[in-house]
Amino acid sequence: MPNFRNIFRLAVLFVVVSFATMEMVMAQSAERVKQDFELGRATEILANLMREYHTNYVDEVDADRLLKSAVDGLVGATDPYSEYLSERAMADFEMLTTGKYGGVGSLIRKRGDYVVFAQPYKGTPSDEVGVKIGDKILAIEGEDMRGVATDVISSRLKGDPGTEVSVTIERNIDSRVDTLKLKRRRISVPSVPYAGYITPGIGYIVHNDFIEGSYDEVRRALERLMQEDSLQGLVLDYRSNGGGLMQEAVDIASLFVPYGERIVSIMGRDSSSLHHYDTRYRPLAEELPIVILVSGSSASASEILAGAMQDADRGVIMGQRTYGKGLVQGTRPLGYGSYLKYTTAKYYIPSGRCIQAVNYSKRRSDGSVESVPDSLISEFKTRGGRKVYDGGGIVPDVRIEPQYVSRFALTLYAMGYMEDWADGYMRRNHDREIDVRRFSITDEDYSDFCRFIEAKDVPYESETRRQLKALERAADNDRYDDRLEAVLKELDELVQDDKMSNMETYRPEIVEALNAEIVLRYAYSEGVQEYAAVRDSSVLRAVELLKDTTEYHRILREQHLQMH
Repeated sequence: MPNFRNIFRLAVLFVVVSFATMEMVMAQSAERVKQDFELGRATEILANLMREYHTNYVDEVDADRLLKSAVDGLVGATDPYSEYLSERAMADFEMLTTGKYGGVGSLIRKRGDYVVFAQPYKGTPSDEVGVKIGDKILAIEGEDMRGVATDVISSRLKGDPGTEVSVTIERNIDSRVDTLKLKRRRISVPSVPYAGYITPGIGYIVHNDFIEGSYDEVRRALERLMQEDSLQGLVLDYRSNGGGLMQEAVDIASLFVPYGERIVSIMGRDSSSLHHYDTRYRPLAEELPIVILVSGSSASASEILAGAMQDADRGVIMGQRTYGKGLVQGTRPLGYGSYLKYTTAKYYIPSGRCIQAVNYSKRRSDGSVESVPDSLISEFKTRGGRKVYDGGGIVPDVRIEPQYVSRFALTLYAMGYMEDWADGYMRRNHDREIDVRRFSITDEDYSDFCRFIEAKDVPYESETRRQLKALERAADNDRYDDRLEAVLKELDELVQDDKMSNMETYRPEIVEALNAEIVLRYAYSEGVQEYAAVRDSSVLRAVELLKDTTEYHRILREQHLQMH
């Protein structure tokens, strides 16, 4: 005989659950209605606002300018990675993601009244017709380029592949004037500017960005290294890699981890938007010891790759904590050739860690944001059980203090003085050959550069002198007696901060920068990368670790990360 009491209880429970479910659905529906109303209201107000300004403002206004200002304000309230892309800006965005554009293949820069070629890429139209660094652009299609802005000249040099552009130049080496016909091509900026051996058995690959084809470039570089020598260890340099296309990072990881390995997951507002990305190619070097160099400039896709390799205990991460950019951007058309690039999800690497360092959804009253506090940092585990943490970015297994370049040396570079002197050096020594790995200017060369700088204005003031001036102002405001004034005057005399004293103080790093500029003129960017690699203390530290197989495997087996 059926147990009617239990049946009745189940019926009551069903009714209760049904009512609860209905109540939840109704609440959600009401919230959605509220959100839709608020969106409609905001949209109508914005349209009315623009219409009023366009129709009744005291002066005539530009509708496009109003739109851009409004949109910039709107996306600026979310995060710094979301932006409105006009039709022209979209073309630039595509160039950034593909690394390709129609043009002659050279960087340019302003020097005096004219623009000069700053770096012709090897094998491009500008390189093939003999354009050199420092060659001055006098005219384009017969039109004088004196005083014309750099961005205008850049747009004149770019164009559809297969079209020609006539450029009149003044040669840096001998001041000869030539008119060249450059046939534009589809220019591909390499994402791997250098791959080679640092020492026998230890390879080195520099990877600068994740654009279309990056996986193919890294794979070809790895294959070449494996063919040239017995590859026993590899240094992957991601210190200057700001990220790019996520799928390229997943595919590059597939070179080193098993097929079907989880690399990254992305999730938007809720779990229904969760998507996983696994390796889709067979590995090329599954057992090869690897050190990945990172820095505070390593972001987004480079953090995915480094983090996934760390979570799999597949390589040692070395350097400084990465940037912490764990937000996924997508694009949506808005009409009339314009697009919205906006954040749609967050990245999560295999251990479950989120890369993102800043929560833009929670702002202070002044609109500022803050990084994840220590109290909210959580512990995770790598595949082998090592402790790792979230909180933003990837914490390296081996920390290396960053190498700082003095503001004085940076000022010399920013003013174009190093490039100008290097152009002169090239004029005097254009016939010589150099050994990229061993090249250095002489003491006589440096003395010549000092004389060159002596006649230049260098707007530089050391931090010590700036602080001393602030102290002098504070002492004056506080009306301290003459004894303190005497002490401050003595300190002022002790601070050697004149231009030529700084030339001696910062000589080693200035020499390195000048060497790199000169190597660039003889051996393109690949030569600069090779020159820098054999002197880079972080690269050499990575090589040392790869040679110490016991320490390398100990780190991957048992070393836990330390957050502080």
